[in-house]
Amino acid sequence: MTARILDGNALSAKLRGELATQAAELAARGAQPGLAVILVGDNAASAVYVRNKVAACEKAGIRSLKFDYPQDARPAAVLAKIAELNADPAVHGILVQLPLPPQFDEKAVLEAISVDKDVDGFHAENVGRLSQGQPAFFPCTPHGVMKILEYGDIPVTGSDAVVVGRSNIVGKPMAMLLTQAGATVTVCHSKTRDLAAHTRRADILVVAMGRALAIGAEMIKPGATVIDVGMNRFPDGHPKAGKLCGDVDFDAAKAVAGAITPVPGGVGPMTITMLLANTVESARRAAAGGR
Repeated sequence: MTARILDGNALSAKLRGELATQAAELAARGAQPGLAVILVGDNAASAVYVRNKVAACEKAGIRSLKFDYPQDARPAAVLAKIAELNADPAVHGILVQLPLPPQFDEKAVLEAISVDKDVDGFHAENVGRLSQGQPAFFPCTPHGVMKILEYGDIPVTGSDAVVVGRSNIVGKPMAMLLTQAGATVTVCHSKTRDLAAHTRRADILVVAMGRALAIGAEMIKPGATVIDVGMNRFPDGHPKAGKLCGDVDFDAAKAVAGAITPVPGGVGPMTITMLLANTVESARRAAAGGR
């Protein structure tokens, strides 16, 4: 058996085309979606992520604003910019790229963003609304995973789903979204005893643990859907050393799984796509007078 590949690049291109149409319609009504991105420091990976997000905005017809601050920036200056952007009706989404330098209280910064412009879905109110099944901005990576499952015709209701990882950005909201979709969900983490015993019974296995090639074929139920959220590099000594890989041993797993996302080209492009979707939705809400 060879797994069906769940192509995040192809799905992302389709959805971004639809979002560009929606953004153009809003712009024609005088409500062009706008996203403001704040980058603090000199983290090279963060700079790449921000550049990709800004480029994606431009292609989708979303106005983008980028604000750069040095590594030693004062938190008060960044908080003042967030307050300014909160009050700007032309800005519908505000994103502060993480991680922030050590002088920042990341929680305080994220909470300073207006809940109506929290297109990353990290504000406590949006998290609370998600947990209660109310309309909210969902964190972009779990939201992207749900879209992959939806467009891949993967049945979620009644499925046994296992999420490996319990971060606030991926693991916890992923578990909530799967639960709301009717799955029976188990969340595993670094303290889980016998991880393989859990992963081997999963109809849907979502892996977000941040360890290269940690999930092998022997840990996967035959025919399962495997969603690899990891973004790592093959270790030294591996034939593909230095190239991107996920948390799942893709080459081995695809011989067992029924469907699987590749790395790169799986969940990654969908994360940015859902950021665009949240921004367009925020603009639509603003044009309609609020939530």
